[in-house]
Amino acid sequence: MTAALPARRFHTLDVFTHDALAGNPLAVVLDASGLDTAAMRKIAGEFNLSETVFVLPEAAAGRRADIRIFTPGAELPFAGHPTVGTAVLLAALDGLAPGAETTFVLGEKAGPVPCRVTRDAAGRYEAQFEAPRRPADLGPAPDPAQLAGVLGLELRDIGFDRHRPSRFGAPVSFCYVPVKTREAMARIRVDTRWFAETFAAIADDHPAIFAYTRETVDPDAGFHARMFAPGLGIAEDPATGSAAAAFAGVLAAREGLADGAHTVVIEQGYEMGRPSRIRLGLTLEGGQVSAVTIGGGAVILTEGRMFL
Repeated sequence: MTAALPARRFHTLDVFTHDALAGNPLAVVLDASGLDTAAMRKIAGEFNLSETVFVLPEAAAGRRADIRIFTPGAELPFAGHPTVGTAVLLAALDGLAPGAETTFVLGEKAGPVPCRVTRDAAGRYEAQFEAPRRPADLGPAPDPAQLAGVLGLELRDIGFDRHRPSRFGAPVSFCYVPVKTREAMARIRVDTRWFAETFAAIADDHPAIFAYTRETVDPDAGFHARMFAPGLGIAEDPATGSAAAAFAGVLAAREGLADGAHTVVIEQGYEMGRPSRIRLGLTLEGGQVSAVTIGGGAVILTEGRMFL
């Protein structure tokens, strides 16, 4: 009976890691011809991962593939770990040899995304992409006391150095909440009702909090982070590349960085037992962010077919 139905290939990957069963899980459905938006949304709910990618059958000229990205609750115009994971998978399916690299463009709703994929001599894959838009300041964040309540923290836990809550997007929007210590980060317990009320009040169409601290687990990391988006079906995300891209705006505003190129490693997912490492690159010109890159590893974990 199922033999008469289309057999759509899919893979799962762990992204922003070189270790299986770490990082951020991702599903990529190939051969997505004939799937409408409602079907993609249901399939994303079936996988129930933070994001699922659908590779469309025909790409626009000059692109390796056009893709659509879904959380269990919404479609996204752009996302980081789906871009890294899909780029690695397509390069692997194209037969990228150890010690080689390839470049191509992925088409996402936010625009074309240039990608570079490398494979080292040991066979490990890395991908890096250029963010489709520069980070933009989206205006005032909710009151720090309110955000502390949303996260189950005390007001004294919020803020450090020059860092105060802010909102940026590139293009996906996030509320960035600086937390003094990693001990406080571990105490976060999201109040989902207060979360929904807080973001309804500022009419944010992508209600998500990216909490971060300068205290890290790995000494080479610049920041330790957690991301929460319960309204999008993501209780917590192990690694959030789109948040890292917009975080470049936070760093430009709060860190007093000099013009030129900078690289920052963000660790995330440790509280979930899914350690992830995101490599953020940003270039400043005249004190403004002129370019952003996001990079990291990915491991292909499973492959299969679905009959839909």
